[in-house]
Amino acid sequence: MEFLYEYGLFLAKAVTLVAAIVIVLALAAGAAAKQKQGKGQLEIHSVSEQLKDITHYAQQVTLDKASLKKLAKEQKKKQKENKEPAEDSGKLFVIDFKGSMDAHEVEKLREEVTAVLCIATQKDEVLVKIESGGGVVHGYGLAAAQLQRIRDKGLKLTVSVDKVAASGGYMMACVADHLIASQFAIIGSIGVLAQLPNFHKLLKKNDIDYEQHTAGEYKRTLTVFGENTDEGREKFREELEAVHVMFKDWVSTNRKELDIAKVATGEYWYGSQALELGLIDGISTSDDYIMNVYPERDIFAVKFMQKKNVAEKLGMSFAQGAERAAMRMVSQLPQWFKKS
Repeated sequence: MEFLYEYGLFLAKAVTLVAAIVIVLALAAGAAAKQKQGKGQLEIHSVSEQLKDITHYAQQVTLDKASLKKLAKEQKKKQKENKEPAEDSGKLFVIDFKGSMDAHEVEKLREEVTAVLCIATQKDEVLVKIESGGGVVHGYGLAAAQLQRIRDKGLKLTVSVDKVAASGGYMMACVADHLIASQFAIIGSIGVLAQLPNFHKLLKKNDIDYEQHTAGEYKRTLTVFGENTDEGREKFREELEAVHVMFKDWVSTNRKELDIAKVATGEYWYGSQALELGLIDGISTSDDYIMNVYPERDIFAVKFMQKKNVAEKLGMSFAQGAERAAMRMVSQLPQWFKKS
């Protein structure tokens, strides 16, 4: 009986705790839903200062005292000689874009581009590091338009591809005034792809009817569950070809000397091959590019961080708390059996 009492008391406490947590999560979710602003925050940090810190640390570790003293004297001498203020060569703003299939990262990109355009001058330059294998046309079309905003403001736009800029990724990259890629980066894939399964035969085999009603002859050209027609397939291919033509026109507009017929086959190439074809302007990594302008230019990284709402943050805390509670419960089981 004592065991049942202890067990009942434990259950009552557990139920009370769970109910309290559920109420807190519900209130937090409600507050997050009402929150219309403050979904993220802009972060700008000095890459130049970061590189200075790295240099200073490396010198402290690798040089002996005599060498450090000599280096300090040389630096002081240079500072005295360079009393005249250096000519302003402009700032370099660095933006990172790692795109997924649905290109939802464009929401962050538009905030970052807007921030740069608010503070940049005609002397400044923007370096966008792109990493994407492409995705939905409308998403990457908007992403490319964000980069076009930089050029429209008269700022120099450099795009660097360290790993991959294919399909929609290249749609963005080709906007650049200067496009560089690493030796083995994947470049190109100027083509359009669409694929979908069809379960019509499976449904028919199991005597399952499927109905689809549309208004407009080509509202739905192909279907997943219904029977596709040759007419629908032909119309679908026409739509793909129309998108491909727009893609080719976009690339040709931004890279006028490119032989578009030769490269718009859907193929991709590695960096050195892409350079020969005119898809890029040079072989270099983003790290090399940044180091080449340091320390002559002030370099700043611009990043828009999306905040997690309270409910999302509490979700992780709740999971960890539940795990700890379960472990405590397991550890106390022998004591309960002894009491019974």
